Amino acid sequence: MKSSPELRPNRYDALVVLVVLSLAALLAVKPFLAARAPQSDTLTVVVSADGRELDRAALADFGARTYESNGHRLTAVSADGSLAVAESDCPGQDCVHSGAISRAGQSIVCLPARIVIELVGAAPGYDLVTG
Repeated sequence: MKSSPELRPNRYDALVVLVVLSLAALLAVKPFLAARAPQSDTLTVVVSADGRELDRAALADFGARTYESNGHRLTAVSADGSLAVAESDCPGQDCVHSGAISRAGQSIVCLPARIVIELVGAAPGYDLVTG
């Protein structure tokens, strides 16, 4: 009976292992680098109802504004670089309880009023949605 040949690692095996480890390290570090990327200072608040844009303003100039849609009213307030829904007459108050948003890509949604309030203005070089 013929014996099987001995398997020995060679330089190509070492190269493959080095490439795989390098890619794994890069993928492990990349989220930390993206999280530290500076965001642009120009965050813009975009308010839309039923897919139609109602309002657009810089976050710094937003102040307090009231919107009505689908028989409901809500008041959005900006302070200290963040935006929150201060009050709403919708039944669940989910938009009020969702808290403040302060980064590009975050949003507050009031389903009964069909209003979406979002912050736009991405960090330079990154345009990514994960989930």
